[in-house]
Amino acid sequence: MPDPSPSPTQAAGFLTIDLGALADNWRALSRRVSPARCAAVIKANAYGIGIEAAAPALAGAGCDTFFVAHPREGARARAALGAGPRIYVLNGLQASSDPRGDYRDHGLTPVIGSLDELARWSALAHAGSAPIPTAIHIDTGMNRLGLSFFAGANELRAAMADHHAGRLAIDLVMSHFVAAEEPDNALNALQIERFTDARALIGDGLASLCNSSGIFLPQKPFLDLVRPGYALYGGNPTPGQPNPMKPVVTLRALIQQARVVEAGESVGYNARWTARRRSRLAIILLGYADGLPRTASGDDRWRGADVIIAGRRCPLLGTVSMDLTVADITDLPEEAVQAGMSAEFLGSTISVDELAERSGVSGYTILTGLGARFRRRAVGADGTVTEA
Repeated sequence: MPDPSPSPTQAAGFLTIDLGALADNWRALSRRVSPARCAAVIKANAYGIGIEAAAPALAGAGCDTFFVAHPREGARARAALGAGPRIYVLNGLQASSDPRGDYRDHGLTPVIGSLDELARWSALAHAGSAPIPTAIHIDTGMNRLGLSFFAGANELRAAMADHHAGRLAIDLVMSHFVAAEEPDNALNALQIERFTDARALIGDGLASLCNSSGIFLPQKPFLDLVRPGYALYGGNPTPGQPNPMKPVVTLRALIQQARVVEAGESVGYNARWTARRRSRLAIILLGYADGLPRTASGDDRWRGADVIIAGRRCPLLGTVSMDLTVADITDLPEEAVQAGMSAEFLGSTISVDELAERSGVSGYTILTGLGARFRRRAVGADGTVTEA
């Protein structure tokens, strides 16, 4: 069982979730794709910020369609959202799951991605009194899940046979881009063409192809429904360009100690950073157990990520430990840093994408890895603060 959220006096790290910014990001994407509809992907615990906080905020902004990865996430989303919104399970009908208890009882629709799943879901429909809502995933190039476009029309025709037999009510047909964050990648146009051909065999159901970056492709392949995830939470869907999204997450951690090392002394495991001058260091109560990549800090060869301390950027240095990391505060006034102050790892100055790039990982890794030891609070659009 995970540890409960620490009390304010016990917490070493503080995660603030701006639900107003989350809602604004959804509204901005919804306006961009109109008249297509805009859903929201809330898998991986809503990209680390919490399903119970994110789902109602998005619904309040107008979102009525949600995507999760697993039925357990779907059950949490249903409890948070109530009976109205549609909830799709992207990973499909899990082999170990009970279709009735895990999906039907919570009003979840699996995104069917194989003939085996289709047969199991169709059998459940056949046992009922009416066709059941069904989503179909067409694999147009990712080669993960989905009825194969490359196997020809046979798999798609099998899906349609059950549909025409009255067992299934296909309300969504979808695929997934391979490289939408690369606008010039020829795969984007190829996948759009393949999906158009595949969808023509099915005909029914809303069509959905766009993830966050797909929404910004020049082809504007919005179709009927888009499925943003990363962009909702402040990630940049247009790498190399200004980020059109608002930051959603602020992460701060307490400074436990300020100390001095002399020139020539090393810091951290394996002595990967050596002081070239007499240096002052801030020891911060946050480490890789909290989701900070071990690669976030700099060594003798390169500069790693920064944190904001006393309003200034300070580089992280030495190998990140499980529970601690170190920042160089030599260039700050000596009286500017005291134990008990905080260092900001994410916020309006340091974005998720910056921390990720300087750590050699993706922004998705940063968001979904946000630790359980933080004191979490959510700030609503009206300024109301609740524990998240």
